[in-house]
Amino acid sequence: MERAQTIKLAAALALLVAAGWLLWRFFADDGGVSGKAYFYDLSERRLFIGPRDGIPPIKGLNDAEEDAVRAVVISTNGNPADKAARRIAYLEKYSPELKRELEAARASGTSPAVGRAAAQAHRFVRRADDPQWYPLTSAEAERIVNEWLTAGPGGGPAVICTP
Repeated sequence: MERAQTIKLAAALALLVAAGWLLWRFFADDGGVSGKAYFYDLSERRLFIGPRDGIPPIKGLNDAEEDAVRAVVISTNGNPADKAARRIAYLEKYSPELKRELEAARASGTSPAVGRAAAQAHRFVRRADDPQWYPLTSAEAERIVNEWLTAGPGGGPAVICTP
């Protein structure tokens, strides 16, 4: 009789450990979302890693000037681990008005007063080597944001890279 009880106790403990491990894995999994993002310092012309919640432009690498913008980095061969295949798809920044609105909303813990559709006119994009910024509502901005979606040189899809 003691042997049967020992087996039951061992099985119950094994199940409890397995359940605890699965529960820990569930809560420890961040879903692959990084707290970091790529930014590009316009004056230094260098890519760097900054906080994902940074509202561009943010302070760059070399001084207190807010001259760093968000960079959408892609891998042209579909493998984000292949650093040789990485390139900047486009850069993004917000207007000073939208930046102030988002920072105020963050500080107060409320939603921004400006709607999502209205905010699109205050977001600007450009290619890394372009001199001009385009509002996200423009046809040229739509081309810039979507051109990375075409297949890479090997025929595979390009993918967005995260730090």
